[in-house]
Amino acid sequence: MAEVLTKGTGTVERTADRAQVDVSFETSGGLRNEAVEALTSRVSTVEPLLNRPGIEVRSRQLSVHDNWDGNTKAGSRASQRYVLRVTDLAELDGLLAALVLAEPTWLNGPSWDLTDTKDAVFEAQQDAVADARLRAQGYAEALGRRLGPLVRLSDGDGGDQWQMDTAMSARSFAGYGGSPGTPVQVDQLGLEPQQITVTVRCSATWSLLD
Repeated sequence: MAEVLTKGTGTVERTADRAQVDVSFETSGGLRNEAVEALTSRVSTVEPLLNRPGIEVRSRQLSVHDNWDGNTKAGSRASQRYVLRVTDLAELDGLLAALVLAEPTWLNGPSWDLTDTKDAVFEAQQDAVADARLRAQGYAEALGRRLGPLVRLSDGDGGDQWQMDTAMSARSFAGYGGSPGTPVQVDQLGLEPQQITVTVRCSATWSLLD
């Protein structure tokens, strides 16, 4: 029995409902312990900002190292990096403003994500199968045949079953140079939740009837 193999693609868009923010703080000192003590003082004003509902600290990473000028030691440096997840987007602008006001060495975000992709993947799967069937129907008609039942179906096209693409709207703030204590109007930057594209691909084999 003749068969036809087709590939289908389904794409669904959803508005992001959570965000990630990466921020780091860095201090220096003559000795390592002095750099760490300065860092501890620096982040002591940051930690209370992270205890709000809807804000999760995904990781804290500490780095301590010596600075060198050629072969001569030139003090030490300490840094702490935070990876934050914001699940209550009403908190996002306030969090970003407070973090920038705390004078981070580096801040990047938000990058957007979906809390739950199951519904979007399910809908994209329906579209992918429909696309594969439509293609198979076209080949069957081109051959003067009738499209028969589905013989086999596989996820993906040799790669992953599905992928999620983010329309990024990340902003970086490095060494913010505003006046200390001056409110930061990040709400005017247009950092609105972006569209997340969920794409599913499938391969389908159909029988061809006389």
